[in-house]
This record gives sequence, structure tokens and C-alpha cells, in this order.
Amino acid sequence: MTSTSIPQTAWTPSYGDNAAENYERFFVPVIGGPFALDLVNSAGLRPAERVLDVGCGTGTIARLAAERVGPNGRVAGVDVNAAMLQVARSLPSANPIKWYETAAESIPLPDESFDVAFCGLSLQFFADKTAALREIRRVLKPGGRVYISTPRPNAFMDVLDHAIARHVSQEAAAFVHAVFSLNDPGELERLLADAGFTSATTRVNAREVQFPPAREFMWQYISCTPLMTLLPKSGNAQTEALEREVVAGWQRWADGGGLRHEQSCLFSIARK
Repeated sequence: MTSTSIPQTAWTPSYGDNAAENYERFFVPVIGGPFALDLVNSAGLRPAERVLDVGCGTGTIARLAAERVGPNGRVAGVDVNAAMLQVARSLPSANPIKWYETAAESIPLPDESFDVAFCGLSLQFFADKTAALREIRRVLKPGGRVYISTPRPNAFMDVLDHAIARHVSQEAAAFVHAVFSLNDPGELERLLADAGFTSATTRVNAREVQFPPAREFMWQYISCTPLMTLLPKSGNAQTEALEREVVAGWQRWADGGGLRHEQSCLFSIARK
């Protein structure tokens, strides 16, 4: 994701024009953080282990790992997005974390540097997934393990996907497609095998998630993604039609004053 100044719209006074800050404020508490916690818990980290968070975004997994490995451990996070890393560096951590601005396909760290690597909700965006996984394998010590999560498509997000395609553009809808593009367990395990990993296993991890009311959540989600640069200005008929369709489509998930639905991710684990 990138942080880009855009014309004022109906939602920028509330949500701001920095996608990385919006991501930490809105996405992490309801989706990113809970799934990060599940992924880190599955790793059973031990004190003094060395941990790498690849595609770290604002550093949610890295900070959780830093708590687990303690002051004698080592944690690093890598991400290609400078704005995300700026937010990551600004947030407190139980123990020091080193941050690196780099593509996952070219990690500037020595061979066999880490015991554990995580790649949470980001592998689907990498340009060359096999190259990125080979880099992760390279920096893991023999016997090291990798933990990956990728989101699965669902009817809830299909509402937004179809409405954006219809009222904005196919280019804008392509982002939503990309979010859920790596959802086949067999494909994940093939990618891991092609990168040289062994003993790959994949399971589904599901969580019931709660969101604010439909209109509010729609703009929160848009404000922390590249979609924020692709939507028309406020008062545009396209924007109004998009909002009407999404709000109506999400009514089946209405719960009290907000929304509730089950989101699932694939969790893959493998060893070097």
C-alpha cells in the first residue's frame, strides 16, 4: 500500500489521506491483529529465538513475536512500503525490532539468520512468490520454520468487489481480487515445495469478526487500501451508487449497530 495525497472526499476528514496510518487504525484491530495473534500462537515461539516478519506492514506480527522471544531474542521486519514501516517504527515494542525497507524477493540479511519466519496476509501481493519464499528459506537456519497466512474469499467481500467493479472500475476491483487471490491450499504447498521447504501442511483458521455499521466500515476499508486513490470525489453519482449498493448488500450481516461475519484464512506451516 502507498500513502498518497488525494482530493478531499466525504470520508477524508474522518479517515485522513495516509493509507498506512488508516491501516493501523482500522484494519489491524478488527482483522489484521486477531489473525496475527492466531498465527504467532501457532508458532509456539520460545525465548531467545530469532524471528523474521516478511511483508510486515505496520509490524503487528513482529511486535507480538518480540514479546514472546524476550530481550535475548531477535526480531526483524521487512516491507517494501516505506509508509507502513514509518508507522511500524513509531509504535512501542516490548523489545527492539529492526526494520528493513525491501522487497521480499531480496532480503538484505545473511543466510541462516533466523529460527522462524512469518508472512501474514501478504504473500498474495508479492510479484514473485517463489523467489520470496526462497529468500525466506535462505535466511532460515536448518530446521527453521515458516508460518504463512492468506485470506480466503467470501460472500461478504464479494459485495464490495462487485459493487466497485460496477460503479468505479475493473482496475479498482482488481485490488479486492488480489487480496483473496492465493486461496488454494494445494497452490500454497506447491509454492513452498518449489522454494525447497519440506513438511508443508495447511489448515483453515476462521474467526467471527465484528465491524462498524456498513457505510462506516466500507469507507474505513477503502481508506486503508490503494482503493482510496481510485474513487471519485464526494457528490459523484458513482460514489453514491457504490455506497447504496454496498450498504444494501451488507444488510444480511447486520448485527445490532454493526456487522458480523466469519472470515477465514489459510495457515500454512513448513520447514527448511
